[in-house]
Formats: sequence, structure tokens, C-alpha cells
Amino acid sequence: MIARDIIDQLHKDFGSGKIIVVLGPRQTGKTTVLDMLAEETEDVYRLNCDNYDDADLLTHRTSTELRQLADGHKLLLIDEAQRVEDIGMTLKMLADLHLPTQIVVTGSSSLELANKVNEPATGRLYEYKLLPLSTHELVKHTDEREEKRLLATRLIYGCYPEIVTHYSDAKRLLSQIANSYLFKDLLGYNGIKRPELLHKLVRALALQVGSEVSYNELSNMLGADRGTIEAYIRLLEQCFVVFRLDSYSRNMRSEIKRGRKIYFYDNGIRNALINNFSPPDLRSDAGALWENMMISERIKRNARMGRFASLYFWRTVEQQEIDLIEEEDGRLCSFEFKWNERKRARQSLSFARNYPDTPFQCVTPANYMDFVL
Repeated sequence: MIARDIIDQLHKDFGSGKIIVVLGPRQTGKTTVLDMLAEETEDVYRLNCDNYDDADLLTHRTSTELRQLADGHKLLLIDEAQRVEDIGMTLKMLADLHLPTQIVVTGSSSLELANKVNEPATGRLYEYKLLPLSTHELVKHTDEREEKRLLATRLIYGCYPEIVTHYSDAKRLLSQIANSYLFKDLLGYNGIKRPELLHKLVRALALQVGSEVSYNELSNMLGADRGTIEAYIRLLEQCFVVFRLDSYSRNMRSEIKRGRKIYFYDNGIRNALINNFSPPDLRSDAGALWENMMISERIKRNARMGRFASLYFWRTVEQQEIDLIEEEDGRLCSFEFKWNERKRARQSLSFARNYPDTPFQCVTPANYMDFVL
């Protein structure tokens, strides 16, 4: 079993008086994390809300009933909590009981869970995201040398736990995740009126990884109004299928002020959506895949390290560009990503002039470990 970094993070919050909420895509190992927590602790009470009987124990209950449910247990684990109607109010009531029981909740999307949890339970939760395996987790499981050897494989097939442990069946498993599990929560959400549009949209986004995305162009291409496109992309973000980088702008008149790029949390899912698992040396999009992988790995790294950094890209109307700008506490760092190490990358002179003393790094397969670990 591959150890997950989130376990150590969760332990630090045990006894804080906060309910711990773990959100993330399906098939990333949230149930396995609960298994690990249960193995370490005695007096555990566990509920899987995919089961109606378990969900019913948390639905429209009084404070007295909830106290009796958790009473005498060191750990209360609630899996697939978004299945519980008004789960936010239930968690608020549990938190307000100030029980000695540590409560850990998981959900396969933030559609219902985050929207129904955060408002009633404001100030009572610590929230985490469990994403596909990180390079840091994989290096701990194998070593740096092995992960560098497998880099091209990770670039194409991604890092979902089942893919990493069952590589020989990767194509079939990824297609199953992309076509079944990935949209399960979305297609059950009443805001999705046109399921076929959702599938066309996510494929269009997959084909534009690394490029600036125009909602107007997507609207014209897919025959849907801009508002629907924006709403569906927002839902894809809430289900941890994609994430967005906005353009960075502070000083220059020529900077693009409102641009956006959209990336996938996992390369394998992206490739499954366009049904292309060709090796990097046979692809025209290897550079975009490298950029996608590195930015998603940086997100995982920052979460593990507890860094509250904001990520952007930078571009001017003259097409000068930097792939990634990272801002933390007012300090900037800039990065370019090159899969082909023979291609030299230099920081834009215009950017350097307007943002002096900003560190710049070109991230390649030769040095990427420093960027992701």
C-alpha cells in the first residue's frame, strides 16, 4: 500500500475540536485513508453513507441522537457524507456538542458537501483535498531513481492509485474512471441539464490544455450560451476534474488582464478523454502534458507543505509569456516548463524589467524533482 501524505496532516489536527473533511475525486483513495485511520485507533465507529441505513443514522437527527451515536468512540468516520441530506447542519450539531470523539468526513465531490457543509458549519471544519498520488508519495514508495525512470509513464497514464498499482491494465481502468466514476456526481446534480454538452465540453478542454481558454469560443463551438459553459466548468472544478489559472497582472498596460487556462488534476484522465495514450516522443502535445503535470504536482506539493501560494500564468498582448507565476506573501517566483531539454527557456525581458528580482526557473525532466518535492 502506498502511504499517503495526508495521514500525517490529519493527525496534526486530531484533538483540535474541529471536524476534518476530506474531499476529492472518486477513486483517489479516500476510503483507504479511512481504513488507515481505523487501523491505528481503537474504539472506531464507521459509517458509509452509500448505504441507506448508515445515511439514515445521520439524517435529521437531534443532538441527543447524535451524541448517543458518537458516545464512547475515539473516532467517528463518515464516508461519502454528501449522501446525507442537510449534512452541513448535522456536522454543525456534532461540532457544537464538543465531544471527545474526533470526526473525519469524506466526500467524492464538493458539489453538495462543500456547499451544504461550509455555510452551516463555518469555523468548525478543517478541509483537505485528496488528489491522485503525488511524486513525493511515489518517491517515498520507490525512490527518485525509479520515479525518474517511470516519468514518461506518469506523463501519459497519470497517478491515480489504481493506475499506479495496476499499470498493465491502465488504459481500461482509466477509460472506466473517465467515463463512469468521473461524472457520477456531476450527472446526478440537478444543475446539469445537458449531459452530452458536459462530455463535449470536457473533451474540448482536454484538447486545449496549456492554451488560453475563451468561454466565448467554447460557447460558439459547442452551441451553448456562455453562462452554461461557465457554470459547467465551475462544476468540473468543484468535482476536482479540472482547475483554473487566471492571468497575473499588476504593472504593465500590455498585460492580459482576464485570461484563463484550464488544466486537469491528472494527466491520465486527460488522455483518456481524448483516447490518446501514445508515448511522449510520438505526440505533438508532450509539452502541454508536461506543463499540466508539473502544475498539478506543484499544487499537491504546496498542500503537503501547508503553503498558501496563489498560482497564475502571465502573458502580454505581444504574446510574451511565462507558464507559471507563484505568489506567496507578496513574493513572486516564475517558472517555464520544457519537456524537451534541448529547448532553452529564458525569462521574458519585459517581465524581468517590470518585476525585478523575481526568481526564474526552467523545469525539465532533468531537474523537476526540486520543483515537486
